[in-house]
Amino acid sequence: MLTIRGLQFDQGPDSEEIETVQWGQYYKKNGTHYIIYEEIMEGFEEPIRNVIKFREREMNLMKRGMVNVYMAFEEHKKNVTNYLTPYGSLLIGMDTRRVKFTEGDEEIRLQVEYALEANYEYLADCRIEIRVQPAGKTMPDARMKLSKKDIADAKKKPHDKGESDSRMRM
Repeated sequence: MLTIRGLQFDQGPDSEEIETVQWGQYYKKNGTHYIIYEEIMEGFEEPIRNVIKFREREMNLMKRGMVNVYMAFEEHKKNVTNYLTPYGSLLIGMDTRRVKFTEGDEEIRLQVEYALEANYEYLADCRIEIRVQPAGKTMPDARMKLSKKDIADAKKKPHDKGESDSRMRM
């Protein structure tokens, strides 16, 4: 079970924390954690496939489907990418301040803090918190295995598939 909570800090007193709970798959290989899950965008039937890959001081998020993006969050680095939606493309930047995770017997917690930009203009300071727990509390070691294709897809960067990759390190 995957719980994702996000908050934008500079949105005034009416800012709301967004939380979603999803079922997904978890895998760990060579010190790198992988989470794969699907989400449905309101008004569309096609699911968006999400792959979160993280390790010490780094998290990557890849979305494929109605939304396409590869976002790299690396501590003390700024990365820029195109966020492709059914409504158009947006150039976004993530100036990552912190990526931290803790791993226990029954849960993994990941925290990412970053400044968000759109078209090189500052939008907000943001925080993402991700909590991963086994599907059944009676099985603390229950971890779903991913197929070799899922793992290979998670390791690929967009340019490996012949797609344009506009990420830049600044």
